[in-house]
Amino acid sequence: MNLRDLKYIIAVAESRHFGKAAQRCFVSQPTLSGQIKKLEDELGIAIFERTNRSVEITPVGEEIVALARQMMEQADAIEQLARAHHDPLAGPLRIGAIPTLSPYLMPLLLAPLKKQIPQMQLILSEELTDALLERLHDHEIDAALLATPVEEQEFETLPLFDEPFWVAYSRDHAFYAKDRIKLRDLADENLLLLAEGHCLADQAMDVCHIEERQTHGGLADLRASSLETLIQLVGAGYGITLVPALAMRGSWTAGSGVVAQPLAIANASRRVALVFRRSFPRRAALQALAGIILDNLPNTVTHVGKRKQTKKKSRRKS
Repeated sequence: MNLRDLKYIIAVAESRHFGKAAQRCFVSQPTLSGQIKKLEDELGIAIFERTNRSVEITPVGEEIVALARQMMEQADAIEQLARAHHDPLAGPLRIGAIPTLSPYLMPLLLAPLKKQIPQMQLILSEELTDALLERLHDHEIDAALLATPVEEQEFETLPLFDEPFWVAYSRDHAFYAKDRIKLRDLADENLLLLAEGHCLADQAMDVCHIEERQTHGGLADLRASSLETLIQLVGAGYGITLVPALAMRGSWTAGSGVVAQPLAIANASRRVALVFRRSFPRRAALQALAGIILDNLPNTVTHVGKRKQTKKKSRRKS
């Protein structure tokens, strides 16, 4: 057994296809299949159950693949340790981010990151929270920028900032005449939500004290998969929505017919954090990335642990 064998079985486990796994490992399919069969014979067990239509992992195979991922990370840690002897920040750093954060946060940090830490290669992926946690568990990414608490013991959380919610509405909405929008003002409004799976939808429901989604009627059919689409629905007069503060830097704020202003509701915000495996060896790289993020945030969000300054009178944006 060697690291190459472990790489092969991980590739098959993730792709559920010997041909695709071979392409991913840059070897021929007969070579990969033969090596895995040799490993199975050596161990005296079947790691995969093969049929003409599919490849499935056996129960014992699941345990072997999990250990294989750990061993590959430890092998990577040895390489990282050797690299860190020369420069702890050098090399690729695979970061995942949720869709309601990535388009607005990344433009703030990419240029400063390239300027200050040019030796770090940021590899970015954008997916929903559950998918990112699964990829983090499977060692496919090194850390994830999330906006929901994570309780799993294998993960560690580095809190970054609290991001307030703004309420967005069409220019001809009655809210336009209000200086402060409170919880009671939202009670009779049509609150548009992102599709299920987006943490922003759950957070908006919590802020507005909504226990269940509408399952029938007009709003049940208006579930966008992106914040930009949701804003278009708001601009067309279908309802209101909640927007995280960093999204106020998006292109939709100009010429969309949508107005937004901060909510006058206590704790109407979400906490953004960097989540990573406790076993991840390059903590210095994560700390450096976190520092770049915090140094380039606008004043519409608050660093975790930083004393809040006296709030100025809020202004609406359109």
